[in-house]
Amino acid sequence: VQLQASGGGLVQAGESLRLSCAASGRTFSNYPMGWFRQAPGKDREFVAAINWSITVYADSVKGRFTISRDNAKNTVYLQMNSLKFEDTAVYYCFSSSKRDYIPRQPLNVNYWGQGTLVTVSS
Repeated sequence: VQLQASGGGLVQAGESLRLSCAASGRTFSNYPMGWFRQAPGKDREFVAAINWSITVYADSVKGRFTISRDNAKNTVYLQMNSLKFEDTAVYYCFSSSKRDYIPRQPLNVNYWGQGTLVTVSS
């Protein structure tokens, strides 16, 4: 099971980025996928997840971020709009090992991508 994240970069506040996470090793369409992030000096926190057509977001990103997936490509995306300085973090994609279970705490995640850095300048 491998997750390959990409799409991070340096942007100014108010701009947009799209992260991608390509999965391999199993049929990921049967399992929730999503993103956590970790800012410098802070704990890793839940950002968003998708399970079939159901999407879940952290309050801090609701209305600005959109998660989607392409099951044919085994890929999940995170469209991030109206980025803020406080969105600066390393973003980690994840896949749940249990069907219909969306982990909200990092210790409950079984599969992680390698992380991609998003830097938002103010």
